Amino acid sequence: MPLDLAAYGIKNLETKTIFHNAPAAVLYEQAILHEGAKVSDMGALVAYSGKYCGRSPKDKRIVYSEGSKDDVWWLPEGAHLRDTKGSVSPNQPISEEGFAANKKIAIEFLSSCDRLYVTDGIIGWEEKCWRKVRIISSLAYHAIFMKNMMKRITEEEKEAFVPDFLMYNAGAQTADQSVESVCNDASVNLSLDTKEQVVLGSMYAGEQKKGLLTYAMYYLPKEYNFLPMHCSCTEDPTTKKCTIFFGLSGTGKTTLSADPRRELIGDDEHIWHDTGVCCIEGGAYAKVIDLDAEKEPDIYKAIRFGSILENVKFIKDKKGEDTRTVDWHDTSITLNTRSSFPIEHMDRLAKIPCCTTPGSHPEHVVFLTYDAFGVLPPVSRLNRQQQQYYFALGFTSKVAGTEVGITEPKATFSPCFGGPFLIWHPSVYAKLLADLVEKHGSNVWLINTGFVQGAYGEGHRIHLKHTRSIVDAIHDGSLVESMKKEGGSIHDKFFGLEIPTAVKNVPSELLIPRNSWKSQEAYDAKATQLCELFKKGFKQYEGVFPDVVIAKGGPQI
Repeated sequence: MPLDLAAYGIKNLETKTIFHNAPAAVLYEQAILHEGAKVSDMGALVAYSGKYCGRSPKDKRIVYSEGSKDDVWWLPEGAHLRDTKGSVSPNQPISEEGFAANKKIAIEFLSSCDRLYVTDGIIGWEEKCWRKVRIISSLAYHAIFMKNMMKRITEEEKEAFVPDFLMYNAGAQTADQSVESVCNDASVNLSLDTKEQVVLGSMYAGEQKKGLLTYAMYYLPKEYNFLPMHCSCTEDPTTKKCTIFFGLSGTGKTTLSADPRRELIGDDEHIWHDTGVCCIEGGAYAKVIDLDAEKEPDIYKAIRFGSILENVKFIKDKKGEDTRTVDWHDTSITLNTRSSFPIEHMDRLAKIPCCTTPGSHPEHVVFLTYDAFGVLPPVSRLNRQQQQYYFALGFTSKVAGTEVGITEPKATFSPCFGGPFLIWHPSVYAKLLADLVEKHGSNVWLINTGFVQGAYGEGHRIHLKHTRSIVDAIHDGSLVESMKKEGGSIHDKFFGLEIPTAVKNVPSELLIPRNSWKSQEAYDAKATQLCELFKKGFKQYEGVFPDVVIAKGGPQI
C-alpha cells in the first residue's frame, strides 16, 4: 500500500525527503553526509550512538492499561529499577496519558526533520509467527540497522504491506523529564494494546531490536502458546537435529553458534513453536570487542558492505590520521562495540530460511553461564527441577572493570537469560520450556564459560577450545554415552549437579572444580557463598514455583 506518514500524525511532508525501504548504498550516503558516519576498509559503515552506548533498561516503560495490565509482571508498586537493586522485574508502568505525551514529542520531532527513513520488515521466519513492523526514524544508520535485523520483505510484500506494529524512533530527541515516569534523557515506551513503541533520547540502535523482542515475548505465549527465547540456535545439516544456547552477553552464545560443521538458524532471538524452532530476526548483532579473525572467522568475514559497526575507533597512522582499519581492542568509547549484519553475510554457516527442518525440535538445550567464582563445573546435566531453577535464575557474573564500583566478582541474575525483555512472569516461560523439554526429550546442560581452577584473580577463564570440545561431545553423543557408564558422572554436594568425569579433549582435572583448586577449603567457602547468593536470588519466586523445584533444583546445602 502507498506510504502515508500523515496517517501517523507526521506533518510537513511536503518539505521532507522520505527514504522508504531505501537500499543500503543510499543509506550509506545519507549517514556519511548527515550523521558523521564513515566507511571502514572492510566496507562496513561506522556509526556512533552518542551518549548511550548500550540499552537503558531503567528508562523502559510499559503502558498500564485495562487491556493488558493483568498480563504483565510488574515491578512492585512504588519501586523503581534505579532504586531497588534487588528487584528483577524490568516492567515499570507508564499511564496511557504519559505514553501519549511521549508519542506526541516523538511525532513533533519527526515532523521537524528534513529527512525521514522508513523501514518495513517482519519479525519471525515462520509465517504463523509473523508480525509486520514499520519503523520511522530520523537516522539513516538506524534504517540500515533494522533493515539488517528484521526478515526482509519481497517486492510483492512491499506493495501490500500493512504494519502490525509501529515504532516511532526519535532517539535523537531528548526526552522531557516533566512527562510522567520520565526520569532521564532517554525514555523507551511500549504499548501492548496499540502495538506501538516510542524511543526518545537514545540513539543506541539496539533499543529498536530489543523493543521488538519484548513485544514478541508478549504476543507469542499469549496468542499461540509458543516460547520466545533469548538464545542462539544451530542445526546439524546431516541429522537435522538442533541445539539452542541460552546465555547473557559475554557468555559465548554467538561465538559457540558460529560452528562451521553446523548450520546457523540465528544468534540471539528465537521461537520454539509447534513444529520446531525459527529465528525472530533477519540478522546478527555481534559484540566485536577484541574480535579475532582467526578465532571468529565467520563473524569477521560478515562485517562488510551492508554491515554496521557501532562505536568503534580506527587505528591511526604516524600523522595521527584515521587509517579506516578498525582497532578491535579500543574501548575508549565503550566496551560494548558491536556489528550488525544480515544473516546472509554468514554465508558459510547460515541456513535460510532461518528455521529448523520441520519436525526438528531441540535435542539439546544449553544454559551458558560466566561463573567468575570458579565453582560451577565446565559442564553438567540438569534434571527437570534444575532446568526450571537455573532458567528462572539466569545466573552469570560481572567482574572488576566492567562497571564502576565493582572490585570483586558480582553474581548477576537475569531470569530466563533475558530478564530485561520479559513481559510475563518468569514462571510462564520456565513452565513452557519445561513442558517442551519433556515433550521432546531434550537434554539440558549447564556450561560454565567462566573461571576454572580458582576464582577470578587466581584461576583463569576456561579456554575456548575446551568449551568447544564440550559442545562437540554433546553434539556427537559421546558425552551422553560416557555418563551412562558406571563412574561416568558424579553429583557435587553443593549444587547437586550431575558432572561427567571425562570429556573428549578436555583435561579431566578441570571437570570437577573442587579437585582443581589449590585449596579445597577455599573452594568450599566460595561455593557456599555462591549457594547463598542463589538462594537469595530465588527467594522472590517462593510460592510461585513448586516446592520441589526449590528443594531439588537449587543448592543442596
